[in-house]
Amino acid sequence: MDQVRSKLKTSKTLVGTFSPFQTEDAGESPYLLFLKWYQEALEHGVHEPHSMTLSTVGVDGTPDARVLILKDVDAAGWYFASSANSMKGIQLNNNPGVALTFYWSLIGKQVRIRGTATPLDRERSAADFLNRGTVARAIALIDKQSSILEQQHNFHAALTEQLDRLQRDPAIISSSWTLYRVKAYEVEFWQADQERKHTRLKYQFQDGRWIKTLLWA
Repeated sequence: MDQVRSKLKTSKTLVGTFSPFQTEDAGESPYLLFLKWYQEALEHGVHEPHSMTLSTVGVDGTPDARVLILKDVDAAGWYFASSANSMKGIQLNNNPGVALTFYWSLIGKQVRIRGTATPLDRERSAADFLNRGTVARAIALIDKQSSILEQQHNFHAALTEQLDRLQRDPAIISSSWTLYRVKAYEVEFWQADQERKHTRLKYQFQDGRWIKTLLWA
């Protein structure tokens, strides 16, 4: 255990290929800059660049966070999906305020998004559900995410049952599966520098338009 702690203390940070962030060239929309940075992540072979941390507020007022997948992004917002009956779904129903965090360490880029999550219509949610893999759909049909699991074999039995159900009727759609759109009101882009001279640019939506400001590192 002491060896692990020693490794933790000596682990290097900010190791990668970092490009300069020319903030004066940043466009008027954080959505377009996000796409540009995402493309750079793809070009540098960042592993699972669509992984993001979704932070929510629990019904007791405490913060909660987990990593999931970005489903889409456009000028209207960032998209993710979950069961409305899951813990995150319950939290979103109680408080739709969320934060999304992307960190691509290989290129030293971080994007932080604050906004409001809105559930989309059943048609779009159903389309997202049908686009999932068979096992992922079967697990969603169990619809017990975050509930207490007494024995692991109970999960396997329930999964087998739903897989059989999907084999009989591949068009089944989970009634709780929901596609959410996060409409941002604040987006921050952070570019690392190996000498710690980081660059931060924040977009804030005010009076119908995005306002850009630089932040101290």
